[in-house]
Order: sequence, then structure tokens, then C-alpha cells
Amino acid sequence: MPAPGCPGGCPGSIDARFTAVLDAVAAAPPARFSGGGKREALHGSVGGWYEIRAAGPGREQLRLSCLLENGTGEELARRGLPRPAIAVMTGLRRPWRTVSAERDYQRVRDLGTEHQRNYPRRIAT
Repeated sequence: MPAPGCPGGCPGSIDARFTAVLDAVAAAPPARFSGGGKREALHGSVGGWYEIRAAGPGREQLRLSCLLENGTGEELARRGLPRPAIAVMTGLRRPWRTVSAERDYQRVRDLGTEHQRNYPRRIAT
């Protein structure tokens, strides 16, 4: 962290919150991790994606757009993954009580499509 594309990076305390949520989701698959408002499934044009959410200074909304890397052992091995993983694609920032623009979500989808074309996956730990 910060996630690629998170303009200006994230304040250290936000980075720590994102890391804690990512670790909790990784330890318990999302079907068993309620998220507590910090991890939310997206819908509509970004169905299948998840956001990890945090509020920054001045109530700025910071989001990490994530894909879950699940599959059979054989499929995970083909992707170069030893186990299921969470792929953080990018970060988004927006003012409090505003909605992300469709162009932002299109960028997220494009990054996900590019990521899913790679075998093995390009990963950083």
C-alpha cells in the first residue's frame, strides 16, 4: 500500500486500516467476513468487485477496488497463486457524500480485465 492509482497515496493511519481489513478478509473468506461497513460488495456495472472503505481527513472517502482470486488448486497454480488471494487493483478518492463517476468504474473494470489476462498473475506481497 498505497494502492496503485490512489492519488497522493494514503495517510499512514488509513494505510494501516486498509491493511487490517485486507488481512481480516484474507483470513476469513468474504462469505464469512461481514465487513462491518469496511468491505462492501459492489453491484451493477462493477458486480463481482469489492471495495475496502475508509474515511480520511475532512471526511474524504478512500476506496480500494479489489477482486477475489478464488478457484480450484489447479486454477490457482495456473495463476501463480499458492492459495486464494485478494487482488487490489486501484484506489479511488472522492469528497464526502459523493458518488464515483462511471469513468472511474470503467477504469477499475479495465484494470481488472488486464489483470485477469495475465498467467501467471503479476503479484506483489
